Amino acid sequence: MNLLLKWLISAAAILISAYIIPGIMVTGFWAALWLALFLGVINVILKPILIILTLPINILTLGLFTFVINAGLILLASGVIKGFEVHGFWWAMLFSVVLSIVSYLLHKTFGTK
Repeated sequence: MNLLLKWLISAAAILISAYIIPGIMVTGFWAALWLALFLGVINVILKPILIILTLPINILTLGLFTFVINAGLILLASGVIKGFEVHGFWWAMLFSVVLSIVSYLLHKTFGTK
């Protein structure tokens, strides 16, 4: 039950973030649910591999290169998920930051970790 609540909160955070940022388009709640699932899977499987492969540049930039990795993963998701569109790299990077903040606030509000 907790996993389902986290998934729904993540989808809501995606919809709220897309509403705030003009360069992001999500067509509906189903697209947000699929996007939340896809981002969750690639953050568990692909992101650690990318972090390890880019470790020298990540250390050199004091971890700021992680924002570039997040933006790249969001651009990847926009190519895979129908109903989710990103209008460029910088919009993806801004979406990543806003999504993190909104998701944190929603999870804190509804008591999930």
